[in-house]
Amino acid sequence: MGCFSLEPWLQRFLSPSGLLLAAALGLLVLCLRARRTRRPGEPPLIKGWLPYFGLALKLQKDPIGFMRTLQQQHGDTFTLFLGGKYITFILDPCQYQSVMKNNKLSFRMFSKNILRKAFSIQKLMTNDDLNNELHDCYKFLQGKFLDVLLENMMQNLRQVFEPQLFKTMTWEKAHLLAFCSSVIFETTFTTIYGKCPAGDRKKFITELKDEFLKFDAKFIHLLSGIPIELLGNVKSVQKKLIQHLTSENLAKIQGWSEVVQMRQDILEKYYTFKDFEIGAHHLGFLWASVANTIPAMFWAIYYVLRHPEAIAVLRDEIDHLLQSTGQKQGSGFSIHITREQLDSLVYLESAILEALRLCTFSSVIRFVQEDLTLPSETRDYHLRKGDLLAIFPPLLHYDPEIFEAPEEYRFNRFVENGKKKTTFFKSGKRLKYYILPFGLGTSKCPGRFLAINEVKQLLVVLLTYFDLEIMDDKPIQLDSGRFLLGIQYPDSDVLFQYKVKS
Repeated sequence: MGCFSLEPWLQRFLSPSGLLLAAALGLLVLCLRARRTRRPGEPPLIKGWLPYFGLALKLQKDPIGFMRTLQQQHGDTFTLFLGGKYITFILDPCQYQSVMKNNKLSFRMFSKNILRKAFSIQKLMTNDDLNNELHDCYKFLQGKFLDVLLENMMQNLRQVFEPQLFKTMTWEKAHLLAFCSSVIFETTFTTIYGKCPAGDRKKFITELKDEFLKFDAKFIHLLSGIPIELLGNVKSVQKKLIQHLTSENLAKIQGWSEVVQMRQDILEKYYTFKDFEIGAHHLGFLWASVANTIPAMFWAIYYVLRHPEAIAVLRDEIDHLLQSTGQKQGSGFSIHITREQLDSLVYLESAILEALRLCTFSSVIRFVQEDLTLPSETRDYHLRKGDLLAIFPPLLHYDPEIFEAPEEYRFNRFVENGKKKTTFFKSGKRLKYYILPFGLGTSKCPGRFLAINEVKQLLVVLLTYFDLEIMDDKPIQLDSGRFLLGIQYPDSDVLFQYKVKS
């Protein structure tokens, strides 16, 4: 018997018919699970008629409208059956803080399952020490370490755009989402992981980006619990990406950031150098760094270019900063802006936050570790061990009591008297949380400062050096295929044109 042979029963299980049988058995279990009934003291239970999906399809079709209807019918707290899981939603923003402080609710358990399903990372399921050490690395995405990353990122943006400054004197056409995907992926990867040898650089980045986008398009399916073998070529794409990011291949890339160096040092403590799962960890980190920044950049540019008054105000704000710091717009890529200076651009930040308000459909999700009682102003609710609890920020972001005309894009919504506006109210109470594009509490995105500053840097470069115009008049909608997980992609790409400012 060869060392790679499988026992006969395992061969049968992994055959197409065996996988279908396993899926059918799993569906039977879910059908039995869907027979659950509401117990006294539990939130209203809404299950739908589909055995596995429950109400997921209705929610995906119109997330805001559907949740508003349920809120009107059942109040601010209710439980939905979605994708084989029972999820209790909390819609009252005044309750967010008390929910996040409950020590019977775990983000780590939820995140471990995501890492296992999407990236095939197994060791974190049983090794909390590894988890804790990797979590400590997030300090390298803040403070002085963030300053270094942003300095390197501006240098990498320079390498992307400087060749354009000498050849796009006439209008160049491009698709905006493809443009953002290319620029964000290359800039982020080279900032975090460094640069591969010069001869292979463009080819390597392009191939890696293309494979990454294929993987990202299937991401929601990976989390569904459907065996990866039934998801077309996603397993081979995942394996190819992980192979690119193994220790051996990353060693060929020069200029690792401190956060990557520290993560690699930790991973080599818990794995052998050639362990394939190290590459899976790096894929997870790369996905977290890029996947939501691409659509964030798309919507920020799209909305600004759709509103000429926004372009005028942002350019004036940027020009004033450059003049006040003694920087002149000459030929070539010459601007240098620090993190503190980026932070002073209040209209720029407001324009980005407004785009995120309209397009972020992520949820803050926790795993219920044991039966618990959840207090609220109206009544207490019992939650069951093994369920999930979710905060749904899109309903907050589209609340007309908090944001006037919430469906409209207003680039200056988060500016008041020339300063950042942070006072928003609901039912006469000032809200601590009024916009949540990056999560909340322990699940708040550790790379949020890098992501938001990357979008700022790219907008500064584009508005400083280029004239830009949206060419398509067709309406662009959100593609809700990633609802509950992050910033939504557009349902189609849009044509735009740009040229160097004369």
